[in-house]
Amino acid sequence: MITERLAGRAARAGELITRRLGGLSGLSGPDLELIQGAARRLESSPAGAELPGQRILVSGWACRRRTLTDGARQIFSFLLPGDPCEGRRRGVATVAALTAVETADAAGLFQGAEDSLMQPGLAEAFAAIREEEERLLLDHIVRLGRMTAYERMAHLLLELRERLARVGLADEQRLPMPLTQETLADALGLSIVHVNRTVQQLRRDGLIELRSGLAVLNDPEALAELCGYESLRAPRRASPAAGVEAASRAAAPLS
Repeated sequence: MITERLAGRAARAGELITRRLGGLSGLSGPDLELIQGAARRLESSPAGAELPGQRILVSGWACRRRTLTDGARQIFSFLLPGDPCEGRRRGVATVAALTAVETADAAGLFQGAEDSLMQPGLAEAFAAIREEEERLLLDHIVRLGRMTAYERMAHLLLELRERLARVGLADEQRLPMPLTQETLADALGLSIVHVNRTVQQLRRDGLIELRSGLAVLNDPEALAELCGYESLRAPRRASPAAGVEAASRAAAPLS
């Protein structure tokens, strides 16, 4: 029974990693073998744990953040299932689990991505991810520097929905929402009180609904118009997810 559960976890992890990387590049047989090898080396970490090494997130949410001397935190980016994470980046930021997470040992994938002649598919996929990370960081700077709290929240929700949809964990309107108001405050440069007011205003305006572990974007087009959101333009998208409800059941509600 234990062996069957482990095999099931590995199969789900391999499918998710393949969907993420395969949405960015054509993967060869050797690429897929490396992915399956990574998926068999899984490790669980609790919320709050630092994530070391070269790994790929296969369940749960994490973030890159810096903690200041007074204990205040700034979140630079969110890491979602399918995203590679490299632990502490030369002391610049720490990768920390926001929920309980499961990660795959991806050292072989990172190494393969360095050899564009032997592993062109992996190299192309990882190059696309690095390019996207840069764009997400620039989008985050614009959010913090030039958007109102209302616009920041709308922009972030749309970004998360689109990224989760690629790996089958969100659809056009629904996404799991495990983030607390404190975490959103750390990401959006707002106080917890301001986050609460902004969320309530979006609800009153009929643009979002918050259920147990689930955010519903009632009018994504209106949200995109008010904050100037542009699609991340992924080469391919995952089909609408059967996994939305399952992911939301494991998420802590944003209250």
